[in-house]
Amino acid sequence: MLSWTIYTSFLGAAVLTLLPRDHARAARAVALLTALLGFALASGGTLQAGAGLTTFCDIAWVPALGIHYRLAADGISLTLVLLTGVAAVAGILFSWNVELRAKEFFAFYLALIGGVYGVFLSFDLFLLFVFYELAIIPKYFLIAIWGSTRKEYGAMKLALYSFVGSAMALIGIVAAYVVAGARTTDLLELAQYPFPEPFQYWAFPLVFVGFAILAGLWPFHTWAPTGHVAAPTAASMLLAGVVMKLGAYGALRVAMTLFPLGLKAWHGEMAVLAVIGIVYGAMVALTQKDFKFVIGYSSVSHMGFVLLGLMTLNDIGLSGAVLQMFSHGVIAGLLFAVVGRMVYDRAHTRELAALERMHLSKALPFAAVTFVVASVASMGLPGFSGFVAELQVLIGAWHSFPTLTVCAGIGILVGVAYTLRVLQKAFFGEGNDDGRPASTRAHSPSSDETGGRGSPLSPALEPISIPERIGAVLLMAVTLVIGLYPRWLLDLIGPSWNSPLFEGLRKAGGL
Repeated sequence: MLSWTIYTSFLGAAVLTLLPRDHARAARAVALLTALLGFALASGGTLQAGAGLTTFCDIAWVPALGIHYRLAADGISLTLVLLTGVAAVAGILFSWNVELRAKEFFAFYLALIGGVYGVFLSFDLFLLFVFYELAIIPKYFLIAIWGSTRKEYGAMKLALYSFVGSAMALIGIVAAYVVAGARTTDLLELAQYPFPEPFQYWAFPLVFVGFAILAGLWPFHTWAPTGHVAAPTAASMLLAGVVMKLGAYGALRVAMTLFPLGLKAWHGEMAVLAVIGIVYGAMVALTQKDFKFVIGYSSVSHMGFVLLGLMTLNDIGLSGAVLQMFSHGVIAGLLFAVVGRMVYDRAHTRELAALERMHLSKALPFAAVTFVVASVASMGLPGFSGFVAELQVLIGAWHSFPTLTVCAGIGILVGVAYTLRVLQKAFFGEGNDDGRPASTRAHSPSSDETGGRGSPLSPALEPISIPERIGAVLLMAVTLVIGLYPRWLLDLIGPSWNSPLFEGLRKAGGL
């Protein structure tokens, strides 16, 4: 059942290419039905597969090289497959207004989703790499064609960083394949092969950093804010929600399982980079004037918790890292949906100084409420998924890196500051340049919608649409449900560490 999440997504993309060019409504319907079917298959497959490692497809693909088309899943894969299903449906609901080349937009969108599903379900290194590359190509076109704010630059920068990271990971993967005897690319078999220590000492950082570039690892993070800002709303939601998770997943699934001795040697240095990313991303977000840049740097900071959790090498920290992948995927998707679709598409500006004069809490009350919920979830308020995830990461990090944990805590405090700042400025601002009452300011000239140069502000903003409301409620419900009852996911994630796949990791970290 889970394998059909991949096939359904690519089939939906193929159907979209056959539609007439001017049938935007039909394109939206096909895309939404495909995403809903993928989510249903992901949910049903999760209930059917359970928490243990389950193989549901294993076919010899290139027998001469030992390459198999092997699809399998454990609790980690299932968690991220569910995240992908949720993000896919929400992204389409927030793209209901797309009219320009709609069938191509949704075809690229579903192709990206199919590639993401494939990465999370691949247990053959060659197959995983193929799907990983398939996910890079559609996101370039989504940004370059339908994006804004230096979209060509943002798309090219993201693609170049992605391909450089992929090349680094590929070199390490090919080296591991050759050193292991060039007989198989099966992940489970390679994870049990005793690679020489000197080999692991250089192979681990090469592969880990290669994947972690896509996860926003400092100092290789600069593609992320630029890409987020340039991307259309749905692409921003997917970029932060699931594409960045591909990097963290690859770092865990490949680098940490194949090279546990290299992991043991380098985990301290990688933890330092993760904490720098947490603090740096939060402090830069605090100084931004562009609404979307704030959320972009926020994603860099929150992904630092994922990487820190992976480096703790203990059960609670590792489980927290996977839960943080899920939590951040949902919350970041909700934040980008508010900024990109609810606010920018209506106000035509992301400048906080301009938004401060618009009193969006009155003009767009549903957007304000949604952003308040997303903000408190992002800050880690108890009752939301972010609280449980970050708490587990911090507890795990305290056992391994007490000093770094304190520094990460500083990042959390700065995160509260920038979140409250942007919330106040964007939705509850009291700006009044001419001294007139607020009731007349909404109908008077204000900052230019395209950057603050003085064109008149529309007296009324388009109300939030039904698809947007449904998408927002879906994401808010998910983060709230997992925050109140995280056991649903933790019971999936926890048993995964007992798999033979993580035997080397258990020995390295003393799990």
